[in-house]
Amino acid sequence: MGRPFLRCVKFVLYLWLAAAAAAVPVTGERAQASELCPKGWWADVMVGSYHIHPYRHFDDFNPGIGMECSVTPQWAAAFGYFRNSLDRPSFYGGAIYTPEFAHWGWFRFGAMGGIISGYNYGNIGLGRNNRTGPVLAPTAITRFGRFGANFILIPPIHADNLPFTVGLQVKYRFR
Repeated sequence: MGRPFLRCVKFVLYLWLAAAAAAVPVTGERAQASELCPKGWWADVMVGSYHIHPYRHFDDFNPGIGMECSVTPQWAAAFGYFRNSLDRPSFYGGAIYTPEFAHWGWFRFGAMGGIISGYNYGNIGLGRNNRTGPVLAPTAITRFGRFGANFILIPPIHADNLPFTVGLQVKYRFR
């Protein structure tokens, strides 16, 4: 196990910490102290993406895996990995917020915010080659029992000439 692997493990741990910290509710909602994720765990599978008016060719198949920890009905922490549209590895961590007024049965709107790696963020990027940066994206979530899907509208990343992108994750609730 070389240094690149250990650096990757350390980065994933930092992402998990950021996701957990970002998912702490600030509006007075309280989670049960006896459970880490009282509203359940979701396994996410990143399937693909659609690029809106691309200037060049991007990979639309973006395999990956992730987890969501539902802290309250409105807040969840998310982290994971996928192969992005530029054929680079991407790790992400952050929070998903869906306000109660934006819930309609099996459908809800919200936002996902956090950090993600694998893209060129230019002056606002972190790490080697400025390839880690912030993300704030509108999200539409569907849930049918134990199954669901996340549709995420990723804003353009100009330094990589990446246009608006719609990402698709399918998910399964296992607790």
